[in-house]
Amino acid sequence: MKEFSRLPLDYRLLQALDAVVQEQNFERAARALCLTQSAVSQRIKQLEQQMAQPLLIRTTPLQPTAAGRQLLAHFRQVYQLERELLPQLLPDAPQQPLTVSIAVNADSLATWFVPALAPLLAAHPLELNLIIDDETRTRERLRQGEVFAAIGCETQPLPGCQASYLGDMGYRLVCSPAFAERHFATGLTLEHLRHAPGVAFDQRDDMHVAYMQQHFNLPPGSYPCHTVRSSEAFIALACAGVAYCLIPELQIANQLARGELICLPTPILWRRLHWHRWQLERGLHQQISTAVLAHANQLLPQSASA
Repeated sequence: MKEFSRLPLDYRLLQALDAVVQEQNFERAARALCLTQSAVSQRIKQLEQQMAQPLLIRTTPLQPTAAGRQLLAHFRQVYQLERELLPQLLPDAPQQPLTVSIAVNADSLATWFVPALAPLLAAHPLELNLIIDDETRTRERLRQGEVFAAIGCETQPLPGCQASYLGDMGYRLVCSPAFAERHFATGLTLEHLRHAPGVAFDQRDDMHVAYMQQHFNLPPGSYPCHTVRSSEAFIALACAGVAYCLIPELQIANQLARGELICLPTPILWRRLHWHRWQLERGLHQQISTAVLAHANQLLPQSASA
């Protein structure tokens, strides 16, 4: 029988790299690992020698190199799977909550995502670590090993991952009746939009910018726009009559029904969402994926071409 060479990965060394990146400081990483700072530095140096390349960019903030990110993604996946496996092998040992990291866009979090996981959270010792980012950037969190799953717009899965269609999120341009009367009494004109304040999620939010450019030929900076990192605050500003915003129709059904908000005469914007996650998912990780997909497929509009 052919003898295979031993794999070079030493998980003590990978743990040191992970601790330094997580803590953003060698001294704090050493305390977390109950080691000296010198020992942590030596472990990372040894790992870099084994890999024959730098794995950590020693700047502020500390950043892993491309190879470092690959190693960290592998280590964190193994660590999560191990945390789930041990209670099955040692059922009498004290059980610690399983921490599950997921990258989710703010609009999904504000509408359908939490109800999808509520039954699992009630039935199992789970701790959620939700990383909020735009749906065009969440998959990068998965690539870097920060999360086990991400809700994103991309259709293609990353290497070692899989992607499944969740559904379509429809966005409407809305405002209060008072805001419409004040700013758009004679119509939704280019001149009116140059003075009416809108809302964007952050400086990198391309959804509002792209929508205004596509439908009104308004470039960024040519109209006033608040920056608010909260989907709920979008609604609060619109209902208060101080801004118009692009918001998921699913999130404002009650406000529309009560007449607190009205849809402006513009096309609906559709964002197709996918659930990206590890290819090797087991136990609770797999149950999370099943619950998320089932709930989203039931609640979100489904495209026939998906």
